[in-house]
Amino acid sequence: MADIVATAIGAGQFNTLVAAVKAAGLVETLQGPGPFTVFAPTDEAFAHLPAGTVDTLLKPENKDKLVAVLTYHVVSGKVMASDVVGLTEAPTVQGQKVHIDAKNGVKVNTANVIKTDIVCDNGVIHVIDAVLLPK
Repeated sequence: MADIVATAIGAGQFNTLVAAVKAAGLVETLQGPGPFTVFAPTDEAFAHLPAGTVDTLLKPENKDKLVAVLTYHVVSGKVMASDVVGLTEAPTVQGQKVHIDAKNGVKVNTANVIKTDIVCDNGVIHVIDAVLLPK
C-alpha cells in the first residue's frame, strides 16, 4: 500500500489535485502518519471551476487561499464510507465543517461521492465530482 499522495499520483485522475498539494506545500503533511480522510476532486472536477480559478490559486501569492481550499477537503481520522453515511457533517482540517447528506447517494456539500474507500497507508480517499470551497 502507499500513502495518500502516492496513491493519488498513481490513480492518474488527480493530476490537478497533486499539483495543488505540491504548490501548497502539503505533500509532507499528507505523507505523514495521519490518519486522514481526503475527499479528492478529480481533474474533471477542477475543470468545472470558473476559467482561471486553478491558475490563480496556484500562484505563490495565493498560497494561503490554496492551503485553505485543500485542507477543506481533509478530515482527521480514517472515515470509511460505512461511517460517512451515519454523519451529517464533519470538521475539516481547515477548521470549517462540511455538510454530509447520505439520503440519495452521498454528497459532501454539493459534491457527489463517486468512489469510496480507496485505502492508503495513512488514511482513505473518497473521490468527489466537484471542488469544495470554504465559505
